[in-house]
Amino acid sequence: MTELSKQQRTEFEAAAFRRLVEHLRTRSDVQNIDLMNLAGFCRNCLSNWYREAAESAGKEMSKEDSREIIYGMPYEEWRERFQSDASAEQKDGFEHNRPK
Repeated sequence: MTELSKQQRTEFEAAAFRRLVEHLRTRSDVQNIDLMNLAGFCRNCLSNWYREAAESAGKEMSKEDSREIIYGMPYEEWRERFQSDASAEQKDGFEHNRPK
């Protein structure tokens, strides 16, 4: 494996994270429930992890603020614009696959 300094690793991880967030912003057609069913995480999970990281570093952050960072807009606006009702199949998949 390539040797990386701690600074390089942090920079590369941050770049990959920013690219993932941007990708998810451009793929608003992909519903959170589909992400949860396939990968076990969604945009809300990312926003929670972001907020937890901020808080562990001593920076208070609201749930709404962390979601806006991930979604690129207020969460309620994203839901109104892009979220569709989950199908029975999606709901069943979530119940079967959701974290316990």
